[in-house]
Amino acid sequence: MKRVLVCGSNGLLGQRLALMLGHDTEYEVLNTSHHRDFVLNRELFDYTQLDISARSDVKSLVSSFRPDVILNAAAMTNVDACETQREAAWKMNVIGVENLVEVARRVGAAVVHVSTDYVFDGKHGPYKEDDRPNPISYYGKTKLAGENVLLTSDIHYAILRTIVVFGAGIKVKNNFALWVINSLHEGKTIRCVDDQISNPTYVGDLAAALINTMKYDGKGIYHICGEDAVSRYDFAVTAAEVFGLDKNLIQRIKSSELQQVALRPLVTGFHLEKAKKEIHYQPLTARQGLEALKRDLERLTLN
Repeated sequence: MKRVLVCGSNGLLGQRLALMLGHDTEYEVLNTSHHRDFVLNRELFDYTQLDISARSDVKSLVSSFRPDVILNAAAMTNVDACETQREAAWKMNVIGVENLVEVARRVGAAVVHVSTDYVFDGKHGPYKEDDRPNPISYYGKTKLAGENVLLTSDIHYAILRTIVVFGAGIKVKNNFALWVINSLHEGKTIRCVDDQISNPTYVGDLAAALINTMKYDGKGIYHICGEDAVSRYDFAVTAAEVFGLDKNLIQRIKSSELQQVALRPLVTGFHLEKAKKEIHYQPLTARQGLEALKRDLERLTLN
C-alpha cells in the first residue's frame, strides 16, 4: 500500500484528490492544509493541519508519516494578490516547495507538484513542456521558482502545469466558471475578455492526472489542461448554455479594459501528447467539463 501525503486538501483540487484517493484501497492517505479543520470531515478521512511554509512542521509531520509520495496542491493562486503581497506569495509558492523537497529527500518520497501556464508570457502558445518559460506576473515568477526548486533537486519529482482550473467543492474559492454561473443566475451583467485564450481544465481531470502520475511513475514536466482552446468569453457563453442561463448578460471585452493589477498571458494552451502517452491523460472538452461541473453542483445541493 502506497502512503500518500496530500497538501492543500481544503482547496478545490485537494478536495477532489481526497475524495478520489480516500476510497481507493491502494493508498493510505493523510490529507493536510493550513486550516485547523477539514471541510470533508464527515467522510472520516485522515487529516491534520500543516502549513507547508513552516519548515519545522513539515519536517516533523513527514518524518512521522513517511509518505511514498507527496501531492502538492497547496499554493497562493490569486494572481493579483500575489502581485501586491509578494512576501506571502514567495513564502507559499517557493519556500513551501523547498520545505517539501528537503523532507522528501530525507524519507525517499517522490513529489508531484502543480504549476501553471502563467510561467509563460502568452506570446507563443500553445506550449510544449520544453518551451522556454517567461513569466510576466509575480505569481508566474513564484511558480517558476517553485518549479526550479524541483528541477534542480535530486529527488523523484513530477511537475504538472495546468490552466484555469474549474470545479465545485465545499467552501472553495470562486473560480471563473463558478463566478460566471453564479453571476448569471443572479441576473447580473458580466464582462468577459475575448483575447485571453487557453484550455480550461476540469478539476476532476487534473486530480486524475496527479493520481495517474503516481500510478505510472511519471517524472519531469507534464502539461495538463482541457482538450480545447477557448477564450474566456466563449467559455462563459458555453457555461450559460450548459446551465440554461441568459448568455445575453455576457459582454465581450478586451483584457486592457479590465485594468487588472497583474499582467496575464493572452494566449497559452498546451500540447498534451506527452501526458496522454506517458500518464494516460484523457481530458474533457470545455463543454464536457462544464456538464461534469453541473452534475457536481447537483450532488452538492442534494447533500
